[in-house]
Amino acid sequence: MIYSAKTRLNNHYSIPPTRYSHARKAITAGAVTAVLMTSASIAYARPAPESFADLVEEVSPAVVNIATITERDTGTKGSSPEGRNFQSPFPEGHPFNDFFEKFTEPRQFGNRSGPNHPQAPSRKVSGAGSGFIIDAEGYVVTNSHVVNEADKIKITLRDGQSYDAELIGEDPTTDLALLKIETDTALPFVEFGNSDTARVGDWVLTVGNPFGLGGSVTAGIISARGRDLPGGTLIDFLQLDAPINPGNSGGPAFNSNSKVIGVNTAIFSPNGGNVGIGFAIPAKLAAAVIDDLRDDGKVDRSWLGVRIQGVTEDIAKGFGLENSSGALVAAVEDGSPAASADLQRGDIILQWGDTTIGSVNDLPRAVAFTPVGKTLEIKVWREKEIEILSVTTAAPAEREALASAEKTKPENRQHKFEDTGITLSDLTPDLRTRFHVDEEAAGVLVIEVEAGSEAEEKGVQPGDVILSVGLDPVASVEELASEIQSLQDEKVTVVTLGVQRNDQESFVALKLSAA
Repeated sequence: MIYSAKTRLNNHYSIPPTRYSHARKAITAGAVTAVLMTSASIAYARPAPESFADLVEEVSPAVVNIATITERDTGTKGSSPEGRNFQSPFPEGHPFNDFFEKFTEPRQFGNRSGPNHPQAPSRKVSGAGSGFIIDAEGYVVTNSHVVNEADKIKITLRDGQSYDAELIGEDPTTDLALLKIETDTALPFVEFGNSDTARVGDWVLTVGNPFGLGGSVTAGIISARGRDLPGGTLIDFLQLDAPINPGNSGGPAFNSNSKVIGVNTAIFSPNGGNVGIGFAIPAKLAAAVIDDLRDDGKVDRSWLGVRIQGVTEDIAKGFGLENSSGALVAAVEDGSPAASADLQRGDIILQWGDTTIGSVNDLPRAVAFTPVGKTLEIKVWREKEIEILSVTTAAPAEREALASAEKTKPENRQHKFEDTGITLSDLTPDLRTRFHVDEEAAGVLVIEVEAGSEAEEKGVQPGDVILSVGLDPVASVEELASEIQSLQDEKVTVVTLGVQRNDQESFVALKLSAA
C-alpha cells in the first residue's frame, strides 16, 4: 500500500491493513532512513565504517524540518467528510490515491464542525515533513506532497531557528518542490552528487523528521537501481535498505562523500510496517527538476504525442523484430510532434537521440527531459526495416480527440476464428449500444471470447474493436478474415491485431495455425 510520509502533528498513527488489485503493495512518501549494517561478508566489499558521526556532524545542519498549516473550508466541494482537500502525488484514478488520502489525513485545529459547532466555516490542518538546504541563500528541497496546497510553511533548522518559507515551485509529476527562506546570515547547505555513479552496495546515510519528532539519522546501503513504481514512470528510483517512517518525506540520502544522491520518496510494505525497502528519486533527476523550478517556478517538459505499449516476445515476433525491446506506438495524436515527424501507429521506437529505448518506460523519460523545441533523430522499426526520422519536440498543447468516420456496412456478418478463440462481428447500431462502442469507432467488434483461449489469456474482451491486422486497417469481418487467411497462406504463425477499448488503443499478438 502507498502512504504519504507527511505526518500529522501531535497525533499517533494507526495504519490499517489494506488490500488492492495490484500484486505489489507500497507505501509512498518520504523515504529517509536505512538499516545500520555490519561488515559485509562478501569478498572485497567495503567494510562498514567504525562510525558515521563525522558525516552526520557535517551534513545534519543542512537538513530541516518542515511544518505546514492549511486552512480548509469545511464546505469545500470535493473535500472528504472531514473537510480536507489534499492532492495526491499520483494521477487521477491511480489505485494508490486512496491509501495516500488515508495516510495523510491531517490533524484538525481551531474551528470544528459537529453538533456543538454547527456553522464552523473553516479549520486549520497541519502536516510535517523533511527537506534540505542546497545553497547558502536559503533554497530548500522537499517533496511536493509535503507542501501541496499549504497556506503557511515553516522551516526549522537543526539549531532551532524557524523561518517562514516561500514556495518557489513544485512538480507533482516527480513529487519535488523548491522552497525559499530569507535570512541575513549564510546558511549551511549540501550539494547534489552524481547518482549515476552510485553502486548497489554503497553506503548511504539518511537524515529526516520521522513523526514530526525532529532530526533523526539512519544508515544503510543501496539495494538496487532502476526500480519502477506505479505512478512514477518518469523516475528511475534507487532502492535503499531503509526503514522509513511518516514525516521522512523529502529527506536526503547521502553518500560517503557527503553528497546528496537521492531524495527519499517511498517504501514498500505488505502491511503498513517497515520491511527495509525504500525508494529515492536519483539526484541527477532531482537536480535537473530543481534547477528548472529555480529558474521560473515550473518544469518545462517536451511532448511527443503518442500512446505507447511494451513489446512482448509475441509482439516482437509478429513485427519481425529479433528482440522484445523498444516502445510500440499504439496511436499518434493529430497535430502532435510525432505526427509531424511521420511517426506511425505500429512503429517501434528503438532509439531517441543518443538514448537506447530498452523498455517502454525509457521513452517517456527520454522525451520528458529533452529540451522543448529540440530537433533530434529517432530510430524506429517499421515494416521489418530500420528507419531514421527527425522529430522536433514541443511543449504540451491542447489535444484534440482523434475521430475516424464510421464506414457503412451493408450487412452484419459474424465469424468465429478457432485459432484465436474470438467471435467477431461487423459493427451495427444495436451492437454499438449493447457493447457501449463509441459512434466514431470503426473496425470489427469482438462479441465473444472463448474461456481458456489464448485471446482470453492475452486480455482480449467482448466489446473490444479490432482496428487492424498488423498495420492494415479492417472495416469488416470479411476483410479481417481475408487478411488472416493471407497470413496463414504465407506460413505466418503470429498475427498482430490493433485493438481499441474505450478510447485506448493497443496491439495484441495471437498465434495462428498454418493453413
